[in-house]
Amino acid sequence: MADSSTQGGETLLFLTDEQLRKGIEAMFFAYRGFTADPDRILDKHGYGRAHHRAIHFINREPGLTVTTLLSVLGVTKQSLNRVLRTLIDDGLVESRVGRKDKRARHLHLTPTGEALERELSGAQRERMRGAYRTAGPQAVAGFRQVLEAMMDPEMRRHYQMLKDDS
Repeated sequence: MADSSTQGGETLLFLTDEQLRKGIEAMFFAYRGFTADPDRILDKHGYGRAHHRAIHFINREPGLTVTTLLSVLGVTKQSLNRVLRTLIDDGLVESRVGRKDKRARHLHLTPTGEALERELSGAQRERMRGAYRTAGPQAVAGFRQVLEAMMDPEMRRHYQMLKDDS
């Protein structure tokens, strides 16, 4: 039997196009807010969101290979190489040769990179912490379920691997 739970009088299984449009717009505006603080910090350093994403995942998994980062970010090799070259040249990231496979490049944040990552993620954690407190634990769990359900299968696998590490 289908779940016919309602929220605010709206049946969740039978959303109208208007209700979906409101959700899409809420996601756009929330994303703008979520990225606004890091964007200001990145701009001061001459970096963009691609640099932020690379720094985030390198911090999340020190020693991450370039190949894995390519897969996680879903960008071209050329695009990632430009970002990594800047981060390495600016002393934020180190690329180390693999011990087992000399062809593999393992990425690590330097202390300067770690400081920038803390500043960037700190701003986002504060925004999320406030939103989560306002919404409450059930809404937080539901929000995460919605986000996971929206992920493409390949991205969900990456997310699950990261989630399982914590």
